[in-house]
Amino acid sequence: MPAAFVFLWSTGFIGAKYGMPYAEPFTFLSARFVIVIALMLGLSIITKAPWPKDVKTVMHIAIAGALVNAMYLGGVFSSVHNGLPVGISALITGLQPVLTAMFASRLLGETVTKRQWLGIVLGFIGVVMVVANKISGPEANLTGILFAVIALFGITAGTLYQKKYCAAMDLRSGSVIQFSSSLVIIFLLAIFFEPLQIQWSGEFIFSLFWLVVVLSVGAISLLTLLIRRGAASKVASLFYLVPPVTALMSFFIFDEALGPFELIGMAAVVAGVALVTRE
Repeated sequence: MPAAFVFLWSTGFIGAKYGMPYAEPFTFLSARFVIVIALMLGLSIITKAPWPKDVKTVMHIAIAGALVNAMYLGGVFSSVHNGLPVGISALITGLQPVLTAMFASRLLGETVTKRQWLGIVLGFIGVVMVVANKISGPEANLTGILFAVIALFGITAGTLYQKKYCAAMDLRSGSVIQFSSSLVIIFLLAIFFEPLQIQWSGEFIFSLFWLVVVLSVGAISLLTLLIRRGAASKVASLFYLVPPVTALMSFFIFDEALGPFELIGMAAVVAGVALVTRE
């Protein structure tokens, strides 16, 4: 499951860029969420999945879903839409284990060791090295970086919240609730900021199919299972493998190459996150 999750999660960045020319990010995600809700609702009805028995549980599930789906995916899609290379977007959001280690000490009672603090500092330095050209100079892309940072905080908060309040939710009915709450937020953003137009090309349909079936159903379900079965910090450790896998994919598919300085920075991030997460 961990290896499958890393591969599938990495393809999400590729799928986002592949379909981005044919729809703006919030419109794209709205279409994606509608299809996922329909699929998971049908599955819940057919398999007679249990539903939460009280409003409080429903609200917890909805909040976790909004963080993981609306805030994280909305940030990733917006960063790619604004021209940030998918490898860098994956790198920034791949800092999730670092933030998780920092916040888990208070929220989940975990302690941060000196080695972990060293990893946090090393990871931060690595990110600065990678995004330096995107902050200043002719390649500056502060908007794309800002959206990637929003996505980073979304997936971090969502993972912690899910582990604390929603670890026992049913994957089928829980997905319906989570994607429904996310759809409300994303569709409102699409109404206010986008023309709500989609070019139904073959590339867009393939991208939408991949993101719905493989990512929203497959990868999100795997993430939920991994969160349920393991500690939040252990689950978060998988995310440090996503940036290099995504960068390798984007090199072959989109010819997005990172320079030597950026590659050294990415290696520093991976090493830093490894220090934070290893036993």
